[in-house]
Amino acid sequence: MRETADPQRDHELPLPSPSLPSVAIACLIALIGWGALAAQTYVTIGRTLARGLTLLDGIERMTSYLTNLTVLVTAVCFLCVASRARLPIAPFFQKPPVVTAVVVYMVFVGLSYNLLLRGLWTPVGYRAVLNECLHTVLPLLTGLYWVFFVPRFHLSVRKCLLWLIYPLVYLSATLWRGFNSDFYPYPFIDVDELGYAHVFINVALLFLAFIALMTVFVSINHRRSR
Repeated sequence: MRETADPQRDHELPLPSPSLPSVAIACLIALIGWGALAAQTYVTIGRTLARGLTLLDGIERMTSYLTNLTVLVTAVCFLCVASRARLPIAPFFQKPPVVTAVVVYMVFVGLSYNLLLRGLWTPVGYRAVLNECLHTVLPLLTGLYWVFFVPRFHLSVRKCLLWLIYPLVYLSATLWRGFNSDFYPYPFIDVDELGYAHVFINVALLFLAFIALMTVFVSINHRRSR
């Protein structure tokens, strides 16, 4: 039997009467996101200029990393969720399917780093704090926010497929830039070291992992009470 439309499924965030905890956590996520992104920009641009390169080179290096791009999207999204002002982009980022997609991206970044990349370097001092904010604190907070404050919503197959656009565009742009500059931000997509065949296998496995993570969120959403 076809389900009748439920207007409560597709309401926007924040809710008409948002709870204090939901607003507080959304504000915290936005604050940590913007602060960590500003700190990472300062570090990356500083190191780039110290090597005699330009500001544009630093910006290009910043945007080469999926972590930085995802933190930027997360910071924008949760600023819109937490803000009571009607920002021009707020209606888009306040929709539960969009919030969910952003959370999936952020959680995927955290899992990928902690499972695949954590052992490759050991930051110290403020760099260690920054690293944990980017790869542990934000994924955990966004995941908790989704569990407790994002209501059940209708999710079609088309919307799920749209979630794949972001990683596909990132991967395509990264491989293209790597082909032209010989710089690959992550070792598992380093064509110079691994070759295209090995890289494509790694990419296929990562996409399967991303789809599995999507499935977890979709299943939880489907099982929630209305």
